[in-house]
Amino acid sequence: MTIGTLASEKKKATKNKEVVDENAPLVPNSQETEGELHEFNGASFSGAVFNLSTTVIGAGIMGLPACVKKLGMVPGLIAIILTALLTEKSIEFIIRFSRAGNFPAYGSLMGDAFGKYGKAFLEICVVVNNMGILIVYMIIIGDVISGTTSSGIHHSGILEGWFGVHWWTGRTFILVFATLFVFAPLVSFKRIDSLRFTSALSVGLAVVFLIIAVGISIIKIISGGIGMPRLFPVITDAASVFDLFTVVPVLVTAYICHYNVHSIDNELEDPSWMQGVVRTSLTLCSSVYSLTSFFGFLLFGDNTLDDVLANFDTDLGIPFGSALNDAVRFSYAAHLVLVFPVVFYALRVNIDGLIFSSSRRPLVVDNFRFASITIFLVGIIFIGANFIPSIWDIFQFTGATAAVCVAFIFPAAITLRDRYNIATKTDKILSVFMIVLAVLSNAVAIYSDAYALINKNKNVSDFLI
Repeated sequence: MTIGTLASEKKKATKNKEVVDENAPLVPNSQETEGELHEFNGASFSGAVFNLSTTVIGAGIMGLPACVKKLGMVPGLIAIILTALLTEKSIEFIIRFSRAGNFPAYGSLMGDAFGKYGKAFLEICVVVNNMGILIVYMIIIGDVISGTTSSGIHHSGILEGWFGVHWWTGRTFILVFATLFVFAPLVSFKRIDSLRFTSALSVGLAVVFLIIAVGISIIKIISGGIGMPRLFPVITDAASVFDLFTVVPVLVTAYICHYNVHSIDNELEDPSWMQGVVRTSLTLCSSVYSLTSFFGFLLFGDNTLDDVLANFDTDLGIPFGSALNDAVRFSYAAHLVLVFPVVFYALRVNIDGLIFSSSRRPLVVDNFRFASITIFLVGIIFIGANFIPSIWDIFQFTGATAAVCVAFIFPAAITLRDRYNIATKTDKILSVFMIVLAVLSNAVAIYSDAYALINKNKNVSDFLI
């Protein structure tokens, strides 16, 4: 054996060496058992981009056209782009301080800056956000495939429209089947890079949805079926101004991906790629979001619903409109199915960090713990999807609380703490701006939602009297 061979083997062994940080809530660099570890030489740039993009593009895409309707075309599209820029900067803060302290997880970074309570607070926020988002995904999948009833009006799902009402087209059977035969296998992977192919397909399905929406819009423009969209918001009083802030939770939820940044970074073949991965992913996602919002609002105007997918349940007034409606709904439902395991990945490891923080064995090598947490979480999500009535209640709650903390407040707070003296004056000014903007805008959003709910209940009471 030559000296070169020995050096090569030593380098390879070092690269694949398992790293264990008992203080980290997220899975360490090693993501498989020992036998599988030696076969994994690092994730590719494209695989990381697809996994991060899949984390970003979820159910939030359906609410963005309604945000543009509320803000107007010009301010709405500007808000989508500015949120992407702030998201890129907040992730840069996380990566930079993690590199400085050699932290493999968001939780251990928070623990270093704010102690065990800061770490636990982050984990709780990730759990609340991801649990809510996954319940939303399952609700939407059930609505799209089997149908739903809203305000006494029944909207047929894809299977009901094709085959009629049967027990096997009903919501309960669809969700049970999807949970056991689709979600269960996908959430069983122990390494996030294993989901790179499903993530690529997921992004592709989101693009398919966008292409169909653009195609429908172009056809209607040519036929004269689309008028000039409203460019700016309609402001009549103080309440209408406050109402504009209700878009903030949806915007934050649309871009949150911070909980998977370290997991993706840890598996990269070359860690120096991470900043490029983030920028590429956010450029792709903000482009999809902007185009979807533009053409969604252009297509439906002031009739755009909170969930634009519901607009595709009506007659589009073009040839093959029914088939295009089904194609839009099916592609989006399939997209959410493939997003589900990527978001679930961070939920599981943060639950493990909260409950088994004292365990010295990584989650990925403890099969019983891994399986128990997975089964428990899937069961809770399934129950939530069957009993929570409105997905937008979840969006507003998680977006205005847990999501904004994970996406903006925590990264900014870590930067202001600056334990390694690497933050510039510009970084600190931007961090203060992030915190003030996040706190004020979401406080106004919560107030506006509460005010609208109180007025709604008051009007119902007056009507009954």
